[in-house]
Amino acid sequence: MKFVDEAYIDISAGDGGAGCVSFRHEKYKEFGGPNGGDGGRGGHVFAVADSNLNTLVDFRFSRRHEAKRGEHGMGSDMFGAAGDDITLKMPVGTIITDAETGEVLFELLVPGEVITIAKGGDGGFGNMRFKSAINRAPRQKTPGWPGEKFELKLELKVLADVGLLGMPNAGKSTFITAVSNARPRIADYPFTTLHPNLGVVRVAPEQSFVVADLPGLIEGAAEGAGLGHQFLRHLQRTRLLLHIVDIAPFDEGVDTVKQAKAIVNELKKYDPKLYAKPRWLVLNKVDMLPLEEREAVIKDFIKRYKFKGPVFQISALTREGCEPLIKEIYKHVKAQQVAEQPHVEIDPRFTGEDPTAP
Repeated sequence: MKFVDEAYIDISAGDGGAGCVSFRHEKYKEFGGPNGGDGGRGGHVFAVADSNLNTLVDFRFSRRHEAKRGEHGMGSDMFGAAGDDITLKMPVGTIITDAETGEVLFELLVPGEVITIAKGGDGGFGNMRFKSAINRAPRQKTPGWPGEKFELKLELKVLADVGLLGMPNAGKSTFITAVSNARPRIADYPFTTLHPNLGVVRVAPEQSFVVADLPGLIEGAAEGAGLGHQFLRHLQRTRLLLHIVDIAPFDEGVDTVKQAKAIVNELKKYDPKLYAKPRWLVLNKVDMLPLEEREAVIKDFIKRYKFKGPVFQISALTREGCEPLIKEIYKHVKAQQVAEQPHVEIDPRFTGEDPTAP
């Protein structure tokens, strides 16, 4: 399936039906009186967060979405039927903004969450609504109210706890395959990953976190070079970034420290808030280094890179060092989740404590 994380749509809720002017015409009923019913409400437009979707590709080919209008009122006190509502299924993590103003209207963050993005117009009043002691044969009615219409921009930001950052062929896809249930495409050439992949990492039966593998970044990404810049928005909701570095590149002339610094600079150019997120350094492919040279190469890299955060040494291919890493990641993610929970004051009457006790 083609991965699409941005789309523009036009939505229109249904207009309300018009009210009716009608009078009773029955045998032996000389003054039947008004019996025109109200028009029906127009259909609403809803959006639901569907956990089975991971792309906005459907909205690329179906841009216009209209709910049905309400039926007009009729005689014999009959009200018009309400127009049918429509529900648009969107991936969890979709941001809905006004295409003209850029104002964020809604965010779908919880699976199954339902929001109303356009309300249908109310139906008009029939002439039975205008009957009074001094107006026994009203001929007034009102038209239905128009439904809401919007031009919207849909933007998908995947919901992941951990984001993988690094150059093409750094081993990000191999890592996510080794530790999770994700199966991205893996090959021995750059830019194998063309769209984000999500994987659930199981640490224990009831302990897990979600990791996102993005296309690799290259120098100049903030100005549009390569593919990774198109997907950096998906890192904005993560709680931790793993900067994966190929410590044993195939080309001996490659300066790994220069590459690592270039990636971080691109991150800073794109979004300072993203740059400020917790970031760990993961040195991958240590199995490609001779044992007698491994320690010296890693020490030299850390010294020249001047990284002050946590550093991990792994081999995604052989899973060496992966288990300790994912356990530390889970501890960090869990601590972040606890810190983000709002503090709620609990009434002492529901805790079994005596509120009058000293």
